[in-house]
Amino acid sequence: MNDPAIHIHVTNDGVYMENGLTIYLRENGPCWIIDPGLPPQAEEIIDHVRAKSLTCEAIVLTHAHPDHIAGIDEVREALGEMPVYLAKEEWDMLTDPNANLSALMGRSITANVTDPRDLPHGETIELDGSTWKIFNTAGHSPGGRTFYSEKYGIAIVGDALFAGSVGRVDFPHSNGEELMRNIHENLMTLPGETRVISGHGPDTTIDRERTTNPFVLNGF
Repeated sequence: MNDPAIHIHVTNDGVYMENGLTIYLRENGPCWIIDPGLPPQAEEIIDHVRAKSLTCEAIVLTHAHPDHIAGIDEVREALGEMPVYLAKEEWDMLTDPNANLSALMGRSITANVTDPRDLPHGETIELDGSTWKIFNTAGHSPGGRTFYSEKYGIAIVGDALFAGSVGRVDFPHSNGEELMRNIHENLMTLPGETRVISGHGPDTTIDRERTTNPFVLNGF
């Protein structure tokens, strides 16, 4: 019996073009929602989940900057309570506009999450029989995480790594040295053909970034 194909539905907001993802292996099955952001993302995610008759098992966050968490409450209100996974280093960012930096944007973006679940580096989480390893890719934010499926050859990296670039490190809680160390130790060691799905912009591959990304090659 062939393994089921993986489906990744992408939505974007009109300001930051953040990639909010809905991941599932089959219609009428379970799904994850990853980084539901600013409008109209939550509405589009909700419509897609309902159209495919999916059951949302969790919201999984690569990190908690406002453009990655803004849709959490709308999604949970429409689709029901579900756990929210986020590295514990960023739990305060869910409810504090100063910590998540939305206050710097002149806004107050928070999520009504009182019991987030941690994403420890090196452990795994499972979706419908698929296993995803958790990697520490902090540096752009204090607890940035990547989710890697060896079976499907996919790494969901948030804002750690982009096609031709890396995450910003000029925020108050950023750390450029930490980001580059995590990229080299936890991403560049993956197979070259691994599909990289970033928090913004197009997909890329580990090999492409390993050989052409100026920040990976030369640092900041």
